[in-house]
Amino acid sequence: MSTKTKTSESSAKRGRPVVGNSARQAKLAAREARVAAGGTVERGRPSNPNSKRQARIAAQEARKAAGVDIKVGRPKGTGKKETAAA
Repeated sequence: MSTKTKTSESSAKRGRPVVGNSARQAKLAAREARVAAGGTVERGRPSNPNSKRQARIAAQEARKAAGVDIKVGRPKGTGKKETAAA
């Protein structure tokens, strides 16, 4: 079994050409400049710190930090099999 490597004579640029003055390129350049200046790039929807979910997550992190044993999943006795057998 021999392995041959392909050598390309001409390396033409592939893919869609980049338009330098497009709105997307301006946005990407602004993002790169912000990162280079030591800033952060925030992506996605911001979380609401006053929501029920964030309160639940904070309480769970506090329990984890306190060393409380966290059980994962549904509590026992709530499934269909347990109610059908009873």
